[in-house]
Amino acid sequence: MPIPPPGRLVDVGGRALHLDEKGTGGPLVVFEAGIAASSVSWTPVRDLVSATTATAAYDRAGFGWSDPAPKVKTADDAAGDLLRLIVRGKLESPIVIVGHSFGGLIARIFQQRYPQLVAGLVLVDPVVRAEWRGPVDVRRPMLERGASLSRRGATLAKLGVVKAALNTLVGGSSRIPKLLAKVSAGSGAGVAHRLVGEVRKLPRELWPVVAQHWSQPSSFEAMASNLELLPKSVTQLDETRSLGDLPLVVLSAAKHVPEHHLDAALSTRGEHVLVPGTGHWLQFDAPETVAAAVLRVVDQVRARQSCA
Repeated sequence: MPIPPPGRLVDVGGRALHLDEKGTGGPLVVFEAGIAASSVSWTPVRDLVSATTATAAYDRAGFGWSDPAPKVKTADDAAGDLLRLIVRGKLESPIVIVGHSFGGLIARIFQQRYPQLVAGLVLVDPVVRAEWRGPVDVRRPMLERGASLSRRGATLAKLGVVKAALNTLVGGSSRIPKLLAKVSAGSGAGVAHRLVGEVRKLPRELWPVVAQHWSQPSSFEAMASNLELLPKSVTQLDETRSLGDLPLVVLSAAKHVPEHHLDAALSTRGEHVLVPGTGHWLQFDAPETVAAAVLRVVDQVRARQSCA
């Protein structure tokens, strides 16, 4: 039996996006997932933040429980979908947006397009845009290879191979079924191990949910499109536009990223925090730290609203 969505399906114009809401109070915190993740990737952080304020996590087109988009999607397209979700889902604004990786780029572009709807930002190890702007020869093949593997994954999902592999792995097996390794020529095997390694950091009850999502061809097809359009997506942000005094926290995994520091400096309230001992998925490795950053921004927004 398919696992039903925990939230509601919002019509955004002939297709539906899944929206999961928790908590009460304001401001509303909206969670924007990474390039290949769904709303459930925020569960450890949301459980902490929802005790203090209202939260909403959603699945972008093609991921999780959301319908695929009729055309390929850039970060700017995703920002437009988020606007439709807020309007048609009747969400309270202005909102605080928490974006991980590619989701951080979407959050920035959304704020750039609709500044009146954004009260604060938390960027969780956001994608380093300089690495993908006009990719050099080394990086372009990386994107092409990633997109190719994703499309191969869509084919494997249609054949039921991905479902069998993920069910085996989340069930505790230490090996990938031979068929998956053979068809993916080894590369897909490494990707699958990495994916499951991150999945296992989530509460065990969510493992079957993630396995179900990645058993759908639409997840791989959406990821392939996002990867192919990443160079275009990073150019859709005005890098020099000031964020004024917008409450902002930028969290970096365990290495200094100059671009993250520059992002934080765009706001007079900007804060850049390096989180030791973590990988790219900070919300899994340090959920308390991410939640604390979100709540600092929430407190700043509340203070500003009380003075208004």
